Amino acid sequence: MHIQIKKFVVVGVINTLFGYSVYALMIYLGLSYDIALVISTLCGIMFNFHSIGKLVFNHFKYTLFFKFVLVYVLVYFINLFLIKLFIWLGTNAYVGGGLAIIPSAAASFIFNKYWVFNR
Repeated sequence: MHIQIKKFVVVGVINTLFGYSVYALMIYLGLSYDIALVISTLCGIMFNFHSIGKLVFNHFKYTLFFKFVLVYVLVYFINLFLIKLFIWLGTNAYVGGGLAIIPSAAASFIFNKYWVFNR
């Protein structure tokens, strides 16, 4: 499990840079944070499914895609809640999105390990 966590962190940094870049770009282009989050989540699902399944859990089957999407729907709502909370606490959408990364990533690891890619 420790090796999986290390792999998840490395792959997660790459996935997070990709997803947050899409999120920040959408906000920069004038979209609201919730729409930017939907777009970055959709892009992240496609990008992350391959990297997490192959590189982290060594268990990749397209039949797992539906479960993976459900995990990301759940993680989206966790993210949305946290961003709204951080904005309510006085941050902007960029900072709120950044602060939501770690708890959302932890939730993603747990759901993917124990539900999607469990063997």
